Amino acid sequence: MNDPMNIYKLATGIPGFDHIAVGGIPLGRTTLVSGTAGSAKTVLAAQFLAEGLTKADESGVFVTFEESATDLRRNMINFGWDIAQWEKEGRWAFVDASPEPGQDVTFSGSYDLGGLLARIENAVKKTGAKRLSMDSLGAVFTQFTDSATVRRELFRISTALKKLGVTSLLTAERTEEYGDIARYGVEEFVADNVIIVRNVLEEEKRRRTIEILKFRGTTHHKGEYPFTIIPGEGIVVIPLSAIQLKQKSSNVRITSGSADLDKMCGGGFFRDSIILISGATGTGKTLLSTEFIAGGVNKGERCLLFAFEESSEQLYRNANGWGVSFEDMEKAGKLMVVCEYPETAGLEDHLIFMKKAIERFKPNRVAIDSLSALERVSTSKGFREFVIGLTSFIKHQEIAGLFTATTPNLLGGSSVTEAHISTITDSIILLRYVEMFGEMRRGMTVLKMRGSMHDKDIREFTIDAEGMKIGKPFRNVSGILSGNPHNSSASEIERMGSLFREEA
Repeated sequence: MNDPMNIYKLATGIPGFDHIAVGGIPLGRTTLVSGTAGSAKTVLAAQFLAEGLTKADESGVFVTFEESATDLRRNMINFGWDIAQWEKEGRWAFVDASPEPGQDVTFSGSYDLGGLLARIENAVKKTGAKRLSMDSLGAVFTQFTDSATVRRELFRISTALKKLGVTSLLTAERTEEYGDIARYGVEEFVADNVIIVRNVLEEEKRRRTIEILKFRGTTHHKGEYPFTIIPGEGIVVIPLSAIQLKQKSSNVRITSGSADLDKMCGGGFFRDSIILISGATGTGKTLLSTEFIAGGVNKGERCLLFAFEESSEQLYRNANGWGVSFEDMEKAGKLMVVCEYPETAGLEDHLIFMKKAIERFKPNRVAIDSLSALERVSTSKGFREFVIGLTSFIKHQEIAGLFTATTPNLLGGSSVTEAHISTITDSIILLRYVEMFGEMRRGMTVLKMRGSMHDKDIREFTIDAEGMKIGKPFRNVSGILSGNPHNSSASEIERMGSLFREEA
């Protein structure tokens, strides 16, 4: 028997949400879900019932004041929720108070609301419902003349639902993403709990977030968390608060695919490390990714490559040019190549898709070429959240991850990607062009190797039909990493010559 002094929680079943809610929403209470038009309030309300049916065998009642039951059945089938079938089974019931086309319905006074509550009570008892969603309060209170009446009637609804023993979600409209919590300014004070959903336009890109504003008498994670809506699933929340620094750390080394680079890294990469390869276009980032994959396959490992800039045909052709056959690796079941243009989906969708691909293929190594391409479809904040979520997931799987990032200038310079990921990577390798005596050369250095000694030199490397060849360090050259390389010895000779000419 539940202790009346304790507040128990009901797991919603919505992916990711119960993490930020620390177990779910308070059992037997009303929760206000507030958001602007298009923020997914109705989807959240329907999914709350659908997840209860599919995951906990709990019946539900949906009270609708705007969309008709017919429209809701049709709109929600895209998520895999066969509401009509659940109605036939007596596990889902609509209380349809939506107006008929061309008809104005006014709810004012206790009589009309009393009749509505009687219909709700009948539906709850008929289905044995444990969950209830009401969409939306604004349609109920439109005709009330003042906020005091709205508050009184909202309190009446909340009290009635508690007596029925259901856990309820009530949606409400707001006019601004960061303005008043709800339209009438009183809804949040009557409800036990408040959740805000947003669909914000930032940097000409839409970004959906969810925030638990209050859970009366119990805990939850603070702040906004990104979410997306996926066909066949519904809302999926990305709970960055669930990320914990509890990853295991291995001393086992794996090959980078290049014996020379292994030496520069003190014996290779660590098995569960995240490696960032940064360089301008054409410096060899894709080649290093190819060698990283080939090195793993040659050791019997499974490898997964996400490509966001080149098609599979281009990748196969490039690899063949370096003596690596991606086709043979795929036929052997050792390699999976996934090619997508970043613009095909939002960044949250890409993250969920990538996680599922990793869980399905179970690779030992993951390469992403390139992260910079994904910056185009997200805000700066959203991109950082994506990087944190992805790197944490990969490290928890004890997988080696290699990411490439493109610098904005040919001769170097920092990129947005580097700024977001450099602090959470285990290793950073910089690739740079070096202009010397009218000739362009390439340089490489291991900037960071967490937990290991590594070569500090900037070494010249070349690319041929066999791949990458790392040579000797550059001497008497400075300014390579800053994008302004110059020969120190030649500069000194020129300076001394100028002084000699001035004295003469």
